[in-house]
Amino acid sequence: MELSKGNAEIQVGIADYKVTASPYRLITLGLGSCVGVALYDSIAKVGGLLHIMLPDSKQFNNVSKPAKFADTGIPLMISEIKRKGGNASRLTAKLVGGAQMFSGLDEKFVLNIGQRNAVMTKNILSQLGIRVLAEELGGNRGRTMIFDTTTGQVTIRTIGTPLKVI
Repeated sequence: MELSKGNAEIQVGIADYKVTASPYRLITLGLGSCVGVALYDSIAKVGGLLHIMLPDSKQFNNVSKPAKFADTGIPLMISEIKRKGGNASRLTAKLVGGAQMFSGLDEKFVLNIGQRNAVMTKNILSQLGIRVLAEELGGNRGRTMIFDTTTGQVTIRTIGTPLKVI
């Protein structure tokens, strides 16, 4: 599979998000238990990519990085998409990550963070009326997620497997 030629890539760090318009690609590395959320307005060709680490900011007293959490990061990114010309009512989502990276350990110890991230992300999107078009969630491998704002395609790189486009 080939990504759009000539599109510059913008890196999205852990517990961060970026919003841009066509022809740029957004890329985030190291999605293990974290969840990558691509939101896209296909008419305006504006989209954002969020790298969520934890499901719920309400478990913490001092939240200095709202993009770290599903419940605060998604609304924050939607606001930025609207500022860049996107329409919230046209947004669709694609989700990647939510793996169980520590198999074999006591489940009480690892707290199923990947699964909890995925469930919370889907709940927040549902509450906001945003349809999930595609997802690759779960498993036990880390992934790289590349979101093309020209086409809305998400390409997933997983070590040891072919590229996958959703």
